[in-house]
Amino acid sequence: FFSRNADAPFLLVLSYLHVHTALYASKNFRGKSKHGLYGDAVEEMDWSVGQILDVLAKYNLSNKTLVYFTSDQGAHVEEISSSGEVHGGYNGIYKGGKSMNWEGGIRVPGLLRWLGVIQAGAYIDEPTSNMDIFPTIVKLAEAQLPSDRIIDGHDLMPLLQGKVTRSKHEFLFHYCNAYLNAVRWHPGNSEAVWKVFFFTPNFSPEDSNGCYDSHVCFCHGGFITWHDPPLLFDLSRDPEEKVPLTPETES
Repeated sequence: FFSRNADAPFLLVLSYLHVHTALYASKNFRGKSKHGLYGDAVEEMDWSVGQILDVLAKYNLSNKTLVYFTSDQGAHVEEISSSGEVHGGYNGIYKGGKSMNWEGGIRVPGLLRWLGVIQAGAYIDEPTSNMDIFPTIVKLAEAQLPSDRIIDGHDLMPLLQGKVTRSKHEFLFHYCNAYLNAVRWHPGNSEAVWKVFFFTPNFSPEDSNGCYDSHVCFCHGGFITWHDPPLLFDLSRDPEEKVPLTPETES
């Protein structure tokens, strides 16, 4: 693909089987990691990304190519094999995972590389969205966004190049299927990131970090608890979403 397009603009979207279940790792990687088959799959994906970056360098395309590595969701915390091996990854300090709008479900990797354009080692802690990929690519291609609909994403390049310090997303709306589940607000005059929940999934068992009885959390009926007033968190102070704010605790 790269040899055919070395002299022309291209868009390559590569969606890995890794690390979705059923898990797969080829013979060269199976049994190599400290984290079982899941770790093997992660290591093979890491190797594959390296192969792509090497070929970009081979064709002198590294300075001309934006590489964006991301995911569609956080790790699936309930995914465990019959032998007890965790197959669903790990979300660090963040609550929940796949199918939830707790931070563990919607904070995903956002690793970007463009030699000579994006500063190496830069770290941006601003709310962005995978919806931003589309307008970013359209702008880089010098094409026009559709004018017959509202486009929810924003061009990421000003943020990535340090020309602005704030994401254009003052609000991000988080849905669970068709239901508005949570809203994130990053006010322009504040470092705070507020997040409100209208309902939350009922974990099973109650003291766990997921819906292990049903293998995934659902969005309706007895699977959720509605909150009136909604739960409110300040993610800048409580990224683990442990302590909902109340009029008594928050001036």
